[in-house]
Amino acid sequence: MHEMKNIYSYSKNWFSALSLIALLGIAGCEKRLDISPYQTIADDKALLSEGDVAVTLVGAYDGAQSAAAYGGEIMVLNELIGNTDNINFTGTFAGLSDCYQLQMVANNSFATGTWVASYNAINRCNNVLGAISKVTSSATRKNTVEGEALFLRASLYFELVRLYAKFVGDGDIATNPGVPLVLKPTGNVTDVDYLPRATVKAVYDQVVTDLTRAESLLPSSNGIYANKWAAAAQLSRVHLMLKNYSEAAAAANRVISSSGRVLNPDFTKLWFTFINNGGNTPSEYLFSIKVTTQDGSNSFNNYFGRAISSIPGTAGRSDCKIRASHIALYEAGDVRKNFFVSNGGSFYTQKHLDRFGDVPVIRLAEMYLTRAEANFRLGASVGASPLQDVNMIRARVGLAPLAAVTLNDILKERTLELAFEGHNVIEAKRLQKNVGTTPWNSPKLIFPIPQREMDVNKNLVQNAGY
Repeated sequence: MHEMKNIYSYSKNWFSALSLIALLGIAGCEKRLDISPYQTIADDKALLSEGDVAVTLVGAYDGAQSAAAYGGEIMVLNELIGNTDNINFTGTFAGLSDCYQLQMVANNSFATGTWVASYNAINRCNNVLGAISKVTSSATRKNTVEGEALFLRASLYFELVRLYAKFVGDGDIATNPGVPLVLKPTGNVTDVDYLPRATVKAVYDQVVTDLTRAESLLPSSNGIYANKWAAAAQLSRVHLMLKNYSEAAAAANRVISSSGRVLNPDFTKLWFTFINNGGNTPSEYLFSIKVTTQDGSNSFNNYFGRAISSIPGTAGRSDCKIRASHIALYEAGDVRKNFFVSNGGSFYTQKHLDRFGDVPVIRLAEMYLTRAEANFRLGASVGASPLQDVNMIRARVGLAPLAAVTLNDILKERTLELAFEGHNVIEAKRLQKNVGTTPWNSPKLIFPIPQREMDVNKNLVQNAGY
């Protein structure tokens, strides 16, 4: 599944032309042979109508849903890299094993797959944004389409800059190379399309700009698609990475106070969305990727899951076994301590046993923990005090409230609440803590720019160590 084309070989003709083919196809089967190959459709004929834009937006979601992107591998890679303290990885995929053992090379298939899938989805977003004037049915619809494309583009750039570049706090973000910042549709490729790596700061600035506008454009409710609160939640994450604690607390507070979402009183009901919930997405999920029996993939399940005979519907490769030392971190009586299953002599998290379960990207619980941490660092109580927020999380899992709270208390709750959801290396870098015995700013914790990209685009500079 990692045999993918170079990102610059994806033209805007590729996906948007599918809508034209579909429209032409309804004219009658006898005319199908008159359709030109989609690679030959001219750029100026790619997106001609609001319908074309709508189909391309669906394509952007489909791209983001890719197994190599938000279908789970972005989070799996963040969780797996160097995480020998909490995970015993026994899988046979060399690319993942090298990631786990910090032995990646420039042609690592998983690092390449995530890069290509992300830029493919970004280009589809750029196609939508480049043709947003075609959406004329209503101002509301135009705003929603633009907001969704901006949200997806910003989210993927946020993931890319955290995986493939030095982290905030490691040198100067104004000069450190980030990732190429492609903001216009890539059509027929010319030399001008081979962009250098923008600075880390430039990428973050664009992410903040896109998410801020997305939040202003998106509706409060949007079915299974991105809405205002997903954008605000992602913006809260970004500001926390940038140590903009006031903005992080404010964005998290907007989600908590205005989204209408509440913490599910039963932590265990946040999972098994297909097995037990009939495919319904838990209200606590602010943004997630739908997986069905017909479409989508759940790489979390693929690598962290296992078929448990006592739990019908479970599946997975059993690659990521959870170490007993991690389970020992939870207090007695913590529901989360019991949310691991022992099978075949190893422990597995129950978060990812459901083969067709949603892939959670952002949950409401994270917003409470972000607000608590940001408020604590500021000595503030935006929305609630840090103690109140932490005790909300503790009460949900059956723990007694704390009488007072420290920063370490907040960070411990964050670690345990969000364990194995794709935060491990990001949190270590953000807090400047070792990953195992590896320093947080080690080049080994930064993914390589894919060698196939380096071979084609001579303006790219490789990361140290590759």
